Amino acid sequence: MVINIFLYVRLERYIVREWKVGKEVRGLYVPITLLVLFLAGYLAVGIFGRPDIVMAGILFGGSVFVLAIFRIISDLAEKVRSTESLRVDLQAAEKASKSKTVFLSNMSHDIRTPLNAIIGYASLAEEEDTTEEQVRTYVHKIGISGKHLLDLINDILEMSRIESGRMHLDEQPVDIIQIFDDVDTVFTDQMKTKNIAFSVDTSGVEDRYVMCDRVRFSRVLMNLVSNAFKFTPEGGRVAVVLKQKKPVSGDRSVSEYILTVEDNGIGMSEEFAARVFESFERERTSTVSSIQGTGLGLAITRSIVEMMNGSIEVETEKDKGSTFTVRIPMAAADTGASPETESIRLDNQDCRCAGGMRVLLAEDVEVNREIAVMILSNMGFCVETACNGKEAVEMLMASEPGYYNAVLMDVQMPVMNGYEATRMIRSLEDPDLAAVPVIAVTANAFAEDIQDAMDAGMDGHIAKPLDPQMIAKVLRPLILGSCGADEDINQLKKGNTE
Repeated sequence: MVINIFLYVRLERYIVREWKVGKEVRGLYVPITLLVLFLAGYLAVGIFGRPDIVMAGILFGGSVFVLAIFRIISDLAEKVRSTESLRVDLQAAEKASKSKTVFLSNMSHDIRTPLNAIIGYASLAEEEDTTEEQVRTYVHKIGISGKHLLDLINDILEMSRIESGRMHLDEQPVDIIQIFDDVDTVFTDQMKTKNIAFSVDTSGVEDRYVMCDRVRFSRVLMNLVSNAFKFTPEGGRVAVVLKQKKPVSGDRSVSEYILTVEDNGIGMSEEFAARVFESFERERTSTVSSIQGTGLGLAITRSIVEMMNGSIEVETEKDKGSTFTVRIPMAAADTGASPETESIRLDNQDCRCAGGMRVLLAEDVEVNREIAVMILSNMGFCVETACNGKEAVEMLMASEPGYYNAVLMDVQMPVMNGYEATRMIRSLEDPDLAAVPVIAVTANAFAEDIQDAMDAGMDGHIAKPLDPQMIAKVLRPLILGSCGADEDINQLKKGNTE
């Protein structure tokens, strides 16, 4: 018994020292105390000769001893479990940190590449002996690099929104075949530059009008076709096919739409294919490393597909090519002209549509104001500017109804922001002034930003950086709609040709 007491005391000291535990070990004092009492009981038997009473006490103490040991073991097991959980969390955090470190390293390279071109060509264009033709070439390449940099930034922001759960679908009636026709138009010329045989087949679709988030689905399709283009060498082949699989039972209005994007490009290794849909992943080979990208495109694609209750998979073989297959259930929509069809038709018209119409531009940043004025002037608009929302409201109030055909309103401005200014415009006593079209022109480009603009009373949204085609697409229906008379519309068309 003395030996047991000695060993338990040593065990308690060892646990405190090696396991770095405090209050959890206090339970060990109970069995030590009981062992001391047992020893006292044995001594009492020898001295007083009442073994029955002492044995009853020992049996009761033994029961308490077993319960105490069970509680101690349970506490220690919980401590071990908690420690193991912390270890797993630490490993996950270390893995995430390593992934982000690799991502930032890749981003440093991928962002600096277009920046190097932008800064380099801008410096070359400023040299005294640069010819006009060279300047035109440099500006063209600066534009290409700028668009690539914008794509990189958009991918990073999109992934951030997905991971934070702030991305939501906006399902509307969509002509899904029109989406594929648009992709065909966008990529046909690019494919020709690499002599790639490109085909888009939608003959397997019966119900072309579906309920779908057009922007997100287009993003999925564009990402897959863009990847196929980038990773298919000259003389290769890229085939896009959309089929509709109608349900055998259940909701007959919902069909499974199967998209396949097949190429005979460089393909992927089996190891990389297993993680190709993970964030920040790019296969590092001599061929792939020379191709710009974030490693986020397919991760974004998978997230969008899963939000649509769909699935995506890939079949690939090194140096043989890849086939991506997307399956998404979509409900049939009413037939007829879908909303985006008219938008695309307007977008494809010549953007020089203003015919001398006057717009009020509210923009607080001087360089942004200067760029916007030049773009709008080149489109045929007469432009007047304000440096903040308050100034824009005052200029509108001082004008006659119809003097300004539209107000282009930045959102984040000092003194009075764009939302506040728009609400003040809508509350003007003069109904004609209060009804002037107000369009948000802002770097806040997400779906909730567009909704915020609509909630503030704005009539449209144009995301920065400014694109003349997008300006025309947003402004044309507002301006044409406000004209009313055929002669006014004819005047716009006349101004378009002068």
